[in-house]
Formats: sequence, structure tokens, C-alpha cells
Amino acid sequence: MLQSVKVTDYMTRQLITFYADTPLFKAIKVFSEHPVSGAPVVDEAGYLVGVMSEVDCLRGILNKTYHKEEVGGTVGEFMTTKVDTVDGNTDIIAVAEQFIQRGRRRIPVVEEGKLIGQVSRKDILRAVHDFICKECH
Repeated sequence: MLQSVKVTDYMTRQLITFYADTPLFKAIKVFSEHPVSGAPVVDEAGYLVGVMSEVDCLRGILNKTYHKEEVGGTVGEFMTTKVDTVDGNTDIIAVAEQFIQRGRRRIPVVEEGKLIGQVSRKDILRAVHDFICKECH
């Protein structure tokens, strides 16, 4: 059954991450050079403190421009701090439900608050495909 397939079996472990004190322009550069639209923000101990997205970058630029301030700042000023997460033992069907209900592209995977990976909608589709193909052959 698909419920037996866990997030840790398909999550991405090698992630682009930011710290809260990362300059906004560095985040913009990373997003412009890599095929990602968001990245977890961690503290020095590896605990998840937020997520920075392309939209957060745009919000930061517009906010500063609107207030006639110099564009800049840090990831911590503009990141999203209310982040949906899953535990590594969560089954892929439960995660698929979260994707549908919350409209997210990716969900950080944490163990006791520490970031251990990230699962995307594509990861879930790959897991379903692998499971079905295993049953077919």
C-alpha cells in the first residue's frame, strides 16, 4: 500500500538553504541561478526558522521601493515564518493531502525541529510511479 512509503524514502536531502542574516540580494542571485523557487531558512544549529521564496524576494523589493528606502535587507526580514512541515516518518499519501489542501510546492521535512530534507509534489509523484511500476512488473 502507498501508505507504507515514507517521506524519507523520496525527499531531497541536498538543499539550498539560507540563514536569516543572508542578504536579500544573495537570495535573489541564488533564485536567478538555480531551478528553485524557494528554500528553507535555518539557524546555525540546523533548526528550521522559515522559508524564503521568490515571492518573498519580490515582496521585499516592493516594500522597500514603496517606502522609498534603499532596496536590500536580509532574508530574515522577508521570509515566511509560519511554515508547514512534516516528520520523516509521514507517509506520502498524507503529504499528498497536505499539498492538495494547502497548495504548497514543497514542504520541509524536520526531525525534532531540525531540517533533514524537503519533499516536493514531484517527489510524491515519483514515489507513486515507482510503487505502481513495482506492482506492474
